[in-house]
Amino acid sequence: MAALLLWLLSAAALLSSSDATREYDSLPETYKKGVDLAMEKVNSHPDIQLHFLFFQSVEKSTFEPGFDVSYINHHFYLKATRCQKGTVDASGCQFRRDRALIDCMVCYKTYRGEIEQEPEPFTHCIHKPALTEEMKTTRDEKCKAVGYNSGSITLLSSTGNQ
Repeated sequence: MAALLLWLLSAAALLSSSDATREYDSLPETYKKGVDLAMEKVNSHPDIQLHFLFFQSVEKSTFEPGFDVSYINHHFYLKATRCQKGTVDASGCQFRRDRALIDCMVCYKTYRGEIEQEPEPFTHCIHKPALTEEMKTTRDEKCKAVGYNSGSITLLSSTGNQ
């Protein structure tokens, strides 16, 4: 009986740790790059003691005007794990249930699947209870600045040297 209980607890631990990687692994590559950017910022913050992983997407949008260019907006949550900050292999890290989620918004432009440095990618992450309506408005404004402007110069508007 004790062996069965131990086996069930081990299986539950494996399933809960694999949920973290399963959600992340199901994201398209262009979204993973933005999540990685946010996780790098969060996990490098000096006040953070635990390792954070992608938990779930709230909202995703992609605009592809052509020429291998995409504009990505991704709103998602990161969640603390039982692993300490600096963990290299997070595949065995289990989510904690006693910590607030971190609410993140990333907006960036990609060219051929790689994040462009112009315009500068926007990343904002904050503990969910501290997120205000003013912060949400600021996020929207910053993402619009990064996003596609239909009135901007494009290759199709070029007339050559005549």
